[in-house]
Amino acid sequence: MEDGEWVLVRKPAEKDFWNPTSMDLADTSKPLKVTFSGPAKHWTDAIPIGNGRLGAMVWGGIASETLQLNEDTLWTGVPGDYTNPEAPAALAEVRKLVDNGDYAEATKAAVKLSDHPSDVYQLLGDIKLEFDESHVKYTEGTYSRELDLETAIARVKYSVGDVEFMREHFASNPGQVIVTKISASKPGSLSFTVSLDSKLHHHSQANGQNQIILQGSCPGKRIQPKVGLNENPKGIQFTAVLDLQVSQGGVIHNIDDKKLKVEGSDWAVLLLVASSSFDGPFTMPSDSKKDPTSDSLNALKSIKTLSYSDLYAHHLDDYQNLFHRVSLQLSKSSKSNLGDGSLEMKEVKSSTKISHISKSNDGAVSTAERVKSFQTDEDPSFVELLFQYGRYLLISSSRPGTQVSNLQGIWNKDIEPAWDCAPHLNINLQMNYWPSLPCNLKECQEPLFDFISSLAINGSKTAKVNYETSGWVAHQVTDIWAKTSPDRGEAVWALWPMGGAWLCTHLWEQFTYTMDKDFLKNKAYPLLEGCTSFLLDWLIEGPGGYLETNPSTSPEHMFVAPDGKPASVSYSSTMDIAIIREVFSEIVSAAEVLGRKDDALIGKVREALAKLPPTKIARDGSIMEWAVDFQDPEVHHRHVSHLFGLFPGHTITVEKTPDLCKAVDFTLFKRGVEGPGWSTTWKTALWARLHNSEHAYRMVKHLISLVDPTHESDFEGGLYSNLFTAHPPFQIDANFGFSAAVAEMLVQSTTKDLYLLPALPRDKWANGCVKGLKARGGVTVNICWQEGDLEEFGLWSMEENSVKRLHYRGTTITAKISTGKVYTFNRRLKCVKAYSL
Repeated sequence: MEDGEWVLVRKPAEKDFWNPTSMDLADTSKPLKVTFSGPAKHWTDAIPIGNGRLGAMVWGGIASETLQLNEDTLWTGVPGDYTNPEAPAALAEVRKLVDNGDYAEATKAAVKLSDHPSDVYQLLGDIKLEFDESHVKYTEGTYSRELDLETAIARVKYSVGDVEFMREHFASNPGQVIVTKISASKPGSLSFTVSLDSKLHHHSQANGQNQIILQGSCPGKRIQPKVGLNENPKGIQFTAVLDLQVSQGGVIHNIDDKKLKVEGSDWAVLLLVASSSFDGPFTMPSDSKKDPTSDSLNALKSIKTLSYSDLYAHHLDDYQNLFHRVSLQLSKSSKSNLGDGSLEMKEVKSSTKISHISKSNDGAVSTAERVKSFQTDEDPSFVELLFQYGRYLLISSSRPGTQVSNLQGIWNKDIEPAWDCAPHLNINLQMNYWPSLPCNLKECQEPLFDFISSLAINGSKTAKVNYETSGWVAHQVTDIWAKTSPDRGEAVWALWPMGGAWLCTHLWEQFTYTMDKDFLKNKAYPLLEGCTSFLLDWLIEGPGGYLETNPSTSPEHMFVAPDGKPASVSYSSTMDIAIIREVFSEIVSAAEVLGRKDDALIGKVREALAKLPPTKIARDGSIMEWAVDFQDPEVHHRHVSHLFGLFPGHTITVEKTPDLCKAVDFTLFKRGVEGPGWSTTWKTALWARLHNSEHAYRMVKHLISLVDPTHESDFEGGLYSNLFTAHPPFQIDANFGFSAAVAEMLVQSTTKDLYLLPALPRDKWANGCVKGLKARGGVTVNICWQEGDLEEFGLWSMEENSVKRLHYRGTTITAKISTGKVYTFNRRLKCVKAYSL
């Protein structure tokens, strides 16, 4: 496994098809690293690595180290029955109460429509490393720990006496393995003990001299049955295998068939593979033919002949093929006026930091300190880092063939994690995938489409039995078994049958960005058809000729009914209608692309579209959240559901609905700045869609505050030291929402229009260059700007010829984009150069 000389030659990244003509706009070297001044004290100080399926959190301890492990199919439970034969009667009762205006009673009665809760995401276990006592007395000032986003490598370094120790960790997607290399600068200096452990029911045993096998099982129910009752079905089984290799001269001892002890080695390489018996959401674990132990050993066998250098090279090529598609450089103005009339150079780069900030032991400023100082220095390079970190996390937690990225991506340390780590469909799962298309990671969204297909299967049963409708439905909370029934409990969160419909908008977005007609025909359209069939049946003819939804809630928010009682159930919430309008508009557009505009279903959709109630403006000038202008008992509520039509929807726009945009503007003011991380990034994107750079940036700045994990309940939103975003506790959605919102500030699009720098905070990010962002219509966009003004930009499309209206600060021109050609435009939107790829 010793490293030899090797050179990896890869083709240029797509973003480099175009480069700015001005050298001043060329890429600047800014290390994209999350750095730490010491070992992790809390889980949210640890470094996340992942290959989409396997994940680890690297703590970076010195005398003892923990790699906390996850595998994305480890969940409690078994496939469920997501139907309720009692629901139709309960539905009729709730609808009658709503029709009578008895909203509080309808809210109480709606609990009869709720079901059991989702199942729970579990953890895999821990790799535990114990070093000898000399490591406790490591040399002060030599410790460093970092995550390099360019390579997806976590590194820990420190010295004991005259020996430098280094650990490198990465999660390889091609190898389906977590790789750790531990090395010492002085031959024969490396000695340690390694073991595997888990909080789940398990058995761990050293298998000979260089392997440890951990076999375990997830609970077959989310809550363990009482002792003595044999009601617990067989849950998902799993196996992890740790393989250990050492340098020549190193010795491995088997300790009590539990641990492996390394002595006198130059280096050691640990390979961790894992598998489970999960065989899809419709197979009982007891019926699974998958053997996780055999699968794990075979996975190990397939990579054991590869050297560490080979594993690293394959990992790097795979990861960078995705990560290097987009680059972002931001800096402040190179000049600013001082009071005496002189000019001071003010460009801020990540290599030049404010002097009062304390530095980590290797001389670099820790990322936590950068978060702390952002409120005063507003370092644009930190925005670059957080933007790219979101892309890193998506690559690391969602790959073709994996499960969807859950509420914490794939990283979880608890048997009972917050909100079960379950995908929530009233914003959180969707936000996880917001950056996939604009930030040039379309492959990372594939697990979402596979998941929607599973939801459609279960959801058709739920729709038929619970609501006596055709098509398919999904509610607010789901899990690995593709649960489609309502959650357990109060209607304010449990009763929300729009989850599947919101997910379906991602299918159409995938087409608008890629222009892939095969995907639209074979994958997207059938799912859109089923969703549309449900929505058509769910809508009821109401007074005034409008179609309405009943019962209806606005996610997780209550209102004060006219009789003064608190309630959450009424009819036709603004979000319901906005999502339905979006889905109906999309399937009509999809039918036109596929030559199916004369289908009977599309005729029904066109009729229904014309009868949907309009978005209303309340007495105070804000967007009405419910069909009636109810009193809002919590005007600063975290959800902004009633603004869906602006973002991520497209039915409210600055150009076509200026009055509604004015009302959205006031609604956002009314809601306020405070809220959990995901709320903050949703508001950032909403302000960006309004082309309001000042308030979009205000929300960016609001997110960047350091959360103390020992008092996290004192915080709302913010960042932990490892840049995980906080609700609190940790939820990953705001990490993804941040990347998407920054992209929205720089580029907005329809299939025909392209808006350049629509919400650029000119004074904060005065100079910059973004390369590789995607726009609808299959276009790749590179933009450079100086002193807040557009300098030049490049466009190309690999999909098809198109005509684009290019918009920049009130100027609009029409450009013809031919496939396979790169176009360069100047600040006056004039094409100055074109060449073939």
